[in-house]
Amino acid sequence: MIFGFAAYSAAASDPTKTVGPNVCAECHKQEVAAWKGSHHFSTFRNMPRDLEASQIAKRMGVRRIKSESLCRDCHFTVQQKTTEQEAIAGISCESCHSPAKDWIKVHSSYSGKTAKTESKTEAQERWKQADSKGMIRPRAIYQLAKNCYGCHVVPREDLVNKGGHHAGSAFELVSWSQGEVRHNTWHSKGKENVPANAARKRMLYLVGLGVELETALRALSKATERKPYAFEMASRVDRARKLLAAAAKAAPNVPEISKIVEFSHSAGLKLNNESRLTAAADGISKLLERITETYDGSTMSGLDSFIPRPDKFKGAARTAADVSAPH
Repeated sequence: MIFGFAAYSAAASDPTKTVGPNVCAECHKQEVAAWKGSHHFSTFRNMPRDLEASQIAKRMGVRRIKSESLCRDCHFTVQQKTTEQEAIAGISCESCHSPAKDWIKVHSSYSGKTAKTESKTEAQERWKQADSKGMIRPRAIYQLAKNCYGCHVVPREDLVNKGGHHAGSAFELVSWSQGEVRHNTWHSKGKENVPANAARKRMLYLVGLGVELETALRALSKATERKPYAFEMASRVDRARKLLAAAAKAAPNVPEISKIVEFSHSAGLKLNNESRLTAAADGISKLLERITETYDGSTMSGLDSFIPRPDKFKGAARTAADVSAPH
């Protein structure tokens, strides 16, 4: 069974609306510098040369890794050229924040003024417009997490069972978002790469677990064979719901967590159960949206013992010393 990345992604990639990271770099120089130090950036050059990737591609009948959607959808930023689609970068700005053609001018316009003269009301209206045109900002944790898990939980059964691709990364939203991909430099004008505070880490941890559960349920609902893909997805579901059950006890003032766990047990983890598994995932999705609209993490200190410490972060974040170092 083949089903694409767009089935999971909160903002399905649209090459016709991709502007590319160079456009973002015009203003976001420090953020792009952080990106260039990440595996998200280096995959553009390294993946087509990787032996394991080449072997997987061969098993899947892919002749050129950058030229077919099977690999491009998750590993590259794709832009529509005159007559064809072309991989122009690795995983980049629009992979997470959504293709920018419709929102980038609104996002960067300062309402036709400057950063100093734009009023707070005008700024709020501008951001509202950017949101309505598809921009996914850092505060939209659920939408960002959907984009992360849309690829870090592999969205194709045949890619695993036939191609031998891993079923997904050992992905956890705090440890990955606070590591090498962290680029929270805008408000300090590049002077520091600010880590998430305790409240945001709680939200990242909780919503990340919820999205992993939702994504794995949807993947299992589409599985057709008793082979590694289905077993891996069932295992991810079981692990995520156990962690969420522990989180529910640690944060009893967030009743939505217990309801998420209830939904996760409402459908059997088996093949040919698409309607019930999908219904469970849909219910979890609505609860996660409610959590992000209702809470900010400030009342969830009970989750702190579960949250990965800096030594568990995925790679090292760009520092102030990196910013000031000569190039």
